[in-house]
Parts: sequence; C-alpha cells; structure tokens
Amino acid sequence: NTSLTGLAITAAGMSSFTSKQNLPNAISGNDEFVLDEITIDELQFKMAHGTLTSEGITKMYLKRIAEIDKAGPKLNAVIELNPDAMMIAASLDKERMQAKIRGPLHGIPVLIKDNINTADKMMTTAGSLALKGNIASGDAFIVRMLRNAGAVILGKTNLSEWANFRSSRSTSGWSSRGRQTKCPYILDRNPSGSSAGSGAATSANLCVLAIGTETDGSIISPSSVNGIVGIKPTVGLWSRSGIIPISITQDTAGPMARTVRDAAILLGELFVEDNTDAASVAANRDDRNKMNYTKYLDKAALQGKRIGIEKTHLKGNNENVVALFLDAIALMKQHGAEIIELDILKPVNEMGNAETLVLQYEFKDGLNKYLAGSNSKMRTLQDIIAFNKENESAAMPYFKQETLIASQERSDLNSKEYTDALVRSTASRKIIDDLLKNNRLDALSGISNGPAACIDLVNGNYGTGFSMSRPAATAGFPHITVPMGAVLGLPVGISFFGSAYSEPQLLSIAYAYEQASQKRIIPAFKENILST
Repeated sequence: NTSLTGLAITAAGMSSFTSKQNLPNAISGNDEFVLDEITIDELQFKMAHGTLTSEGITKMYLKRIAEIDKAGPKLNAVIELNPDAMMIAASLDKERMQAKIRGPLHGIPVLIKDNINTADKMMTTAGSLALKGNIASGDAFIVRMLRNAGAVILGKTNLSEWANFRSSRSTSGWSSRGRQTKCPYILDRNPSGSSAGSGAATSANLCVLAIGTETDGSIISPSSVNGIVGIKPTVGLWSRSGIIPISITQDTAGPMARTVRDAAILLGELFVEDNTDAASVAANRDDRNKMNYTKYLDKAALQGKRIGIEKTHLKGNNENVVALFLDAIALMKQHGAEIIELDILKPVNEMGNAETLVLQYEFKDGLNKYLAGSNSKMRTLQDIIAFNKENESAAMPYFKQETLIASQERSDLNSKEYTDALVRSTASRKIIDDLLKNNRLDALSGISNGPAACIDLVNGNYGTGFSMSRPAATAGFPHITVPMGAVLGLPVGISFFGSAYSEPQLLSIAYAYEQASQKRIIPAFKENILST
C-alpha cells in the first residue's frame, strides 16, 4: 500500500464535517479567522486552484499565533517559531508551480512538540532550561519524513517538562523554559499533557496539524481535553529516532488534528521504516512504506461492530461526563454497533507499580544515550539533576524533580527488578488480546479523560475521575480519541483502542463515530467557568 503521490481533490471529496458553515461562530474577536477549522483537503483544493498559497497560509498562521498565543488570550502553546517557515513555504509553492506535488502534506503547516529533534535554527529542549541552546545535529526520523512529504514546520510546541517525567506533583503544560500553557476553552484550565502545546495549538487553529508524543496518556489526554482527535500509534509504527526518550517499550509520537481524516493522512505519511529503530523495523515487517489510511474511513463502519466498553465508566464520579458516554453508546447502537460491558481497566491496574519501575529504568538508560549524542552541555541525567538544583529558583519554582532522582537511582536494564517489572507491565498485551478474542470484539472503548482541571501550581495535577490511557500505553497498542461532547464548555473525548497494528479498524470506527456525532466545538477562550 502506498500513499497518494499527488492530489486531485474535488469539492465532493472534501469532508463536510469541518465545513465552517456547520460549526459555531469562530472566536478570534469579532472577525472569523479565514482558516478556522480548515482541513488538509480544503487547503489542498484552494492551493490547487490558486486561491491560497503555502506561503500565504503560513503567514496567516504565524499572524494567528502572534494574536492568540503571544497576545490576546496568551495560550502559550508555541515555545519557538521556525524562522525559516516562510522560506520553506515559498520553496514548496515554487515546486507546485512546476507541477511537483509531493503528496497530501505538500505546503501544509505543522507544529511539533519540543522533545523532537529538528536540525534547523530551533532548539530541542523537552521544555527544560537545562537543555536550553541544544540544537540537534540531525532531524528526528519523523521530522525528515515530514520535510520529505512537503510539510512546513511552523515551530515547536510547549509541553509538560521532560514529557511530565520530572515530578509526582507536577502541573501539566508547565515547563521551566516555556512556562504554563492554557486550555483554549477556559483559560484558567489545564490543557493536560504532556503534549499540552500541540493539543491547545491544534484546537485553537494555530496550525492544521500537530505532532505529540506519548508514553502513557500524553497524546490521548490533551487531545481529549482540547477537543481534538489524537492517535497514539502502535509502538514502532512511527520511528522514535531523534526523540528525547522516556521508554523504549512505550514511547511513540503521533498525530493530533481536528478531524479523523486529517489525523489519518498524517499517520500514513510518517509510517516509514527506520532501520535504526528496532520497533520500527518490526512494524514495517511487510516492507510497507507509507500507508493511505484514508481508504479505511467509512461512515457506515459502526454497522455490525462489537465494541467492548469499560463498565466502571457507566457510573463514575461526574454524572455529566457519564451522560456524554451514555449518549455516545446510544449513538453507536443506533448506527449498528453491539456494545459489551467489560472490566478493562481492573486487570491492568492490578499490575501495580510495574509500569513506573519500567519507565524509571528505561528513562535513565535512554536519556543518557540521547544526551551522549546531543549538542547539549548536559551529558547525563545526573547533570540534569545537578543543573536543576543549582538553578532551583528558575528551574524548579513550583515542583521539584523526585522522578528524575528516582530514575537516577535505578541500575541498568540487566537488573532483575527491571526485567520482572517489564514482564508484569507488558502483560497488558495479553489482557487486551484476550478481551478482544474471547468476546469477539472489534475494539475496546471508554472515556478518554475527564474535563480539564484547573491550573494549580501549588498542588499540581489532580485527577478528573476518568482515564483510558494505561492499557494501550503499557501494551504499546494503538489508541484513538475523538470528541464526545462537552461539560460546561469543556470537551471530553471517547477512546477506541485495540491490538497491535489495528489502526485501520480503529480509524474506521473512530471516523464513523465522528461523522455520526459531530461533537467537535471551537474554543471560546473564556477567562473562567463563570465568564459569559
């Protein structure tokens, strides 16, 4: 299977779901931002017909970032802009004029998370002051593929520092370099993380697409909270080379977009084998080089599907969130799906702290290897810990670094404690596969996450009562979240996940649900929950 090598998009081929006339009024002042909720297909159609250029689109997004992210509501989602973005866009327009179209991402602006290497004028810091000034010598593999596909890298997004692996009392969306990112729906709310900036920026129409990373929940949770679509692929579907690591077992980058179709396009374009990442080689075992995942998008895909749902989510501690889930279940049934209630979370949660041990061991090992090959003055995890201590007022004003310290105290990956924990943690693979097989299921489902919590730099994050990220995260299996509705203006997502490499099936189900429900709403940038 190969992706499109060119585009000939007709108006009939464009998704009506994101057509602006079908959405609430946009919120950039009194004037509608001309690119609000625009899709890849719509942009390609306009560029093909000469009504827009990549340079013009890029300029509009840069202006939008200046108005919304740096002035106006001050979302603080973008940690750094690419000074070469306009030049790159102009060169891609020149290629288009010469009838060279690289594919569906040609000329499309994308933001990427600041733990992903870019060999350009931008830093790669994981949001940490300790890595300030780190300019990568080479692009991360997926960044190279992104450039080859013709995307315009607009800039980098803020994140929970060290991808939320610094402290047990951290605040999502806060980093010592980038400070606090806000939820675009209600500004005193937390955008979740660790891919906070990618989620907030995509939702607020600061870009067409963004890339996040996930070890456990870091794509799914901010996508849910920010009312967008997020895909955590099967580990290895996308290369991890050149990404600041936490876990070789669980890490993956993935697409964050406003529609399932746009996320599917990006997912396929970066599905390319990287022979420096063993997991990538395994994922591409059939010599697949790119995938056209859009062929699996079928509005009628819920018909006849058997979907297992997390039965504890039918009650929960927030009746408004439960009501959204019950409505989603009713809608899926209406469109032909059969729903089976299951205990999905319980057997995974019974694995105790095995995941935490795995992540600490792998973080120390992976980060030391990354730093040893980087241009940072920091060469080891111990250097990071020492820097933070020496610069405590700037680097650790609200919470400390006990997770870094605990990781530093672990030994190497030959430790029996590590290998035993790895067996326990990855047992989730068999748990999921058995649930699917024994119940003849096409997918598993639940509430992705509760509504956005308040930003709390005193106490740190607090739970919102729901989360569906852990099973697929510890298994390394694919997971997709789609907007399910909102509680008092705060979005909540629904999750679909399954076995390894089941992205086609999950995309099909997620797309059918999205098209039937149409629950994506444009952010309102309210100051607080009481604002009118």
